[in-house]
Amino acid sequence: MIRLLVAACLALVALPSLAGNWPELKLQSEHVIDGMRGGNLSGLAACRGGLWGVSDRDDDRIYRFDQQNDLWRAQPLTFTPPAPPESGLPWGLKSRNWAVSYVRGGELDYEGITCDQAGNLYLVSEAHAGVLQVPVEGEPQWLKIDPVMVRQARASGMLLNFNALFEGVAINPAGDRLWLAAERERRGLVAIERQQSVWTCGRSCVLLSEAGVEMQPAQMPEARAVSRDFADLAWFEGKLFTLERNAYRICRRDSNSGKVERCWSFAADALQPQRRYKQPFGLAEALVIDTKGAWIGLDNNNGARADGETRPVVYRFEAPQGGWSANP
Repeated sequence: MIRLLVAACLALVALPSLAGNWPELKLQSEHVIDGMRGGNLSGLAACRGGLWGVSDRDDDRIYRFDQQNDLWRAQPLTFTPPAPPESGLPWGLKSRNWAVSYVRGGELDYEGITCDQAGNLYLVSEAHAGVLQVPVEGEPQWLKIDPVMVRQARASGMLLNFNALFEGVAINPAGDRLWLAAERERRGLVAIERQQSVWTCGRSCVLLSEAGVEMQPAQMPEARAVSRDFADLAWFEGKLFTLERNAYRICRRDSNSGKVERCWSFAADALQPQRRYKQPFGLAEALVIDTKGAWIGLDNNNGARADGETRPVVYRFEAPQGGWSANP
C-alpha cells in the first residue's frame, strides 16, 4: 500500500513538468461564422462532403458551413426532433436543465455532433444524456440506449453535477460503436455498441473516469488550477482524440481503454493577445481531426474577443510533424 501511495504522489508531482513538453500545433487559418441563429458553436463534424456545426441554443437545426471564403456562412438544416426518451438522470438534474432552457434557449442542449460513413449525423444532448440521429433521409430519431449506460457512468462518479454531463460524441465509420465524453467532475469516456436496434454496454460502458485539477497553460492570463475536462471527441484512423478545453490541448487515446498515447498543445496561437476572451476558462468545444490537420471551434458564450469579434470562430491547425499517428 505504501509503495502505491508513493507512486501516486510521484505521478502527481510529475504532471506539471509534462505540461511544457507537448508539441505546439501551428495555426493555419481562422474563420468567423456568420448566420448561426443561436451562436454558441458547440460541435463540429465532417460529413456529406462538408463541415457541419451545432449550437447548444438551437433544438431544431444544425448548420452546414459555406467555406468558400474566410468568412463562413452558416446554412441551416431544420428538422423537428421527437420528444427525448427517459434518460435515467435524477429529477433534480432534469429540472435544473428545464429551468435554464427557458432563460437561454436550447432545451435539448446539443453539445456535440458526429457522422458515420453513410452520412448519418448524431447529436448528443447534454440535458437528456441521449443521442439524436439525423439520417440522410427520413425523420430524426433518438437512439435506443440501454439505461445501464447512465447507471454505470453515475456509479463511476460521472454525470452527477448540473451542466457537467455529456459534452462530446464520436462514432466509428461503420456506425456501430459510439463514444461519449463526460465533461468534468468527474470527466470520463463511455462507449456503447449497436446490438440490432438497441445500443448496449457490452462488458462495460465506462472506459475512463478521472477527477482532479490541472494548471491552465502559462499563456492564459492569471492561469490557475481548474478541473480536468473533456469538451469534444473525434474518431480518426481507429483512435479517439479528446479536446481538453482548459488545458488547451488535443490528446490521442486508445479507443478501447481511453489511455492517453500522445498530446499536442494549441495554446501558443489560440491565446495570442488579439484572440483572448475575458473569460477565466477555455472556450474550445468543437473538434474534427483529418489527415492534414484539425478544426477547433469556440463556444464564446456570446462574449467578445479582444479584437471585438462576438461571432463563433473556427481555427484550422496543421497536422503535427509526422502526422497524428506518430509517436515521440
